[in-house]
Amino acid sequence: MTTEPLAAVFRAEHGRVLARLIRLLGDFDLAEEALADAYATAAAKWAVDGVPDHPAAWLVTTARHHAVDRIRRARTLAEKLPLLEPEHAEPDEGPVLDDRLRLFFTCCHPALSRPAQVALILRCLAGLSTVEIARLFLVGENTMQQRIVRAKRKIREAGIPFRVPEPEELPQRLPAVLSVLYLLFTEGYAATSGPELIRAELCDEAIRLARVLHELLPEREVAGLLALVLLTDARRAARVDAAGQLVPLEEQDRTRWDRAMLDEGRRLLGGSAGSYAVQAAIAAVHADAATPEETDWPQIVRLYGLLAPSPIVELNRAIAVAMASGPEEGLRLLRHVRLDSHLLPAARAELLRRAGRTAEAVAAYREALALATNDVEREHLRRRLAQSSS
Repeated sequence: MTTEPLAAVFRAEHGRVLARLIRLLGDFDLAEEALADAYATAAAKWAVDGVPDHPAAWLVTTARHHAVDRIRRARTLAEKLPLLEPEHAEPDEGPVLDDRLRLFFTCCHPALSRPAQVALILRCLAGLSTVEIARLFLVGENTMQQRIVRAKRKIREAGIPFRVPEPEELPQRLPAVLSVLYLLFTEGYAATSGPELIRAELCDEAIRLARVLHELLPEREVAGLLALVLLTDARRAARVDAAGQLVPLEEQDRTRWDRAMLDEGRRLLGGSAGSYAVQAAIAAVHADAATPEETDWPQIVRLYGLLAPSPIVELNRAIAVAMASGPEEGLRLLRHVRLDSHLLPAARAELLRRAGRTAEAVAAYREALALATNDVEREHLRRRLAQSSS
């Protein structure tokens, strides 16, 4: 057996399994170490016996056995072993019933900074790599690694409890939970690296959790986030062609957009508020246009103006201005954007190409290609570079 079955289980089940283990053990590091041991055991055992019928349950059981061994070696069995008993697990009561949502809220303790809360959850519960999280936060890998280590140390040293927050605590922690779901979806929608543009399992899980959260806490901000992921994910089927190549928004077959998701997202917009709702409204403007030429770009520019400034917002607003007023106007705005990502030179290259500044476009495509790490995006940039160079 190759490692692909185990990799598939990791992609599908890692977050749920680790969430369950953290809930049982009450210790991030012990849960991660025990699960790593379970993965190593699975790699050897599944090669002989095949993948079990219930791989997630198998991993939880095996990881708990490894945790017992680790606790014994640490000579703290008498103190820690009761934590491993199923009857010790917190009963499913209160407003947060999903294991992963429960831990999302638990990790969003006010003693941790917002970036630390989000990074820790994405690393430990969503299963994203440090590199992937660093890209989402637009910081270096070492910086992100230190942030995650400090967050786990603070949880341990401060004795932050692994419990469901009281109802009055939930609103304070909600923004961080929404950030996690948004970033989880973002990584699924445009994967940092790998052979595929879309990590469907991450998109699906983010949408599932957003639905659960909206059912449990039908707040306007939650409705805004759910509307955003639905209106955005509705374009998934059209974003790559039959060969797996990236299809830019303006070239997509809009008949392949999921109309049911678009309609659901539009309905949610009526009762939503906040930055997620504004972004959802932008997605709705795209959805309302039957053809790219019918897109109300001035309205999109106005909506971007309602968002708090950030490098990504400024980048996207510059593109919208270019579509509304011409590529030179967009290029003028891009000169002020500071973003350590291939997205900036890629956007600049597209606008330079539209402006007929071919030599500059070629240089920008090369810069973007040097920074991109996703195979599908890299191939798209190569094609654009070849077209501009010919």
